[in-house]
Amino acid sequence: MSKLTKVNNYIPLLDIQQNELAIKLIKSFFQENLATGLRLHRTTGPLFVLKGTGINDDLNGTERAVHFPIKDMDDQCAEVVHSLAKWKRLTLAEHHIKPGFGIYADMNAIRADEELDNLHSLYVDQWDWERVILPENRNIAFLKKVVKRIYSAMLRTEFTVCEQYPEIHPILNDNIFFIHAEELRRLYPDKTPKERENMIAKEKGTVFIIGIGCPLGDGKPHDLRAPDYDDYSTVSELGFRGLNGDLFVWDEILGQAMELSSMGIRVDKKALLYQLHESGNDNRQELYFHKKLLNNELPLSIGGGIGQSRLCMLFLHKAHIGEVQASIWPEEMRHECESLHIRLI
Repeated sequence: MSKLTKVNNYIPLLDIQQNELAIKLIKSFFQENLATGLRLHRTTGPLFVLKGTGINDDLNGTERAVHFPIKDMDDQCAEVVHSLAKWKRLTLAEHHIKPGFGIYADMNAIRADEELDNLHSLYVDQWDWERVILPENRNIAFLKKVVKRIYSAMLRTEFTVCEQYPEIHPILNDNIFFIHAEELRRLYPDKTPKERENMIAKEKGTVFIIGIGCPLGDGKPHDLRAPDYDDYSTVSELGFRGLNGDLFVWDEILGQAMELSSMGIRVDKKALLYQLHESGNDNRQELYFHKKLLNNELPLSIGGGIGQSRLCMLFLHKAHIGEVQASIWPEEMRHECESLHIRLI
C-alpha cells in the first residue's frame, strides 16, 4: 500500500531541464562550502565492503544489507554499504589526518528494507564526512559548533539557489534551536518521538535534537542507533547522555519535519565497550574495526552524513524525493504522483 503524503495544488517550480541543472548547482556548491567550513578533503568511498569485518553501518540493527559473493575471492561475501560511518574513521587513521582536519566522500547505498514514501527511497545518497578531534573536543559545545558550520553551508547554498532561480524563495531560519531528546520528551510526554520531531520543528523551523540512541526518562530511546559509531552514552555537560544528534527542518510542503543530517562525536574505547555491552553485542569486540578502536589505533573523531537528495528536495521545494533522484517506486505510488503533478525521475 502506498505511503504517499498527498500534496494538493502542487506545482513544480522548475521544468525538467532546470531541475537537473539546479541539482548539479546544489551538490557542487554545498560540498565545496562544507569542505571549506570543516577543513575536509574529498576522498573516494567504497560502494561495498567485506561482510564480517564490522566496517558496515548497522543502522538500527534490523536492516538487511544487500550482499553478493565475490567469484574471484572464493565466494567471500561483500555487502553494499549502509553508510560509511566506520569506514571513514579507518581512513582517517590510514591517511594520518591531523586534529582539526578531515575527509568527506560521496556515499551511495541501497537500503532494501526502507519503507518507501515522500522522503525515503531504496537509493540513498549522502555526503559522509569525518574529522579528527582532540580529547577536549568531546563535548556538546564542540558538537554545536560543528553543527552551526554545516548549517551555515546550507544557508549559503540556499541563497545561491534563490539567486539563480528567482521563482524559488528561501525557507531556512537563520538560527538553529538545540534541544536534548529528554527535554523534548518532557515537553511532549504523551507524544511519540516522530510527533515530537514534527511539533518542535514546526515551532522552531530548524532544530537539532541531541542524544539519539540513549534511553530517556521513560526507558526508551528517541530513535535507535548502532552501538559502535556515535557516542550516545557519555554524560555531557547538559547532564544528559549523548554526544550526537539529528538536524531537522520544517518542510511546509509536506507538513512535517525533514531530517537532513545525522552526526555525532564518535565512541572512544570506554563508550564502545559500554554500548556494546548494553546492546548485547560484546561479540563485536573481535571484529576488525572494533579491535583497532579498542587497541587505540583509530583517532578520536566527529562525523556524520548529510542527505544529498533531501537537501535538493528542500531547496527546490519538492514534494517527493523521487523528483531529484532516480529510484524504483511502487506502481500505485507512481500513478498517485502523476495525478498530483509530481514528476518522478
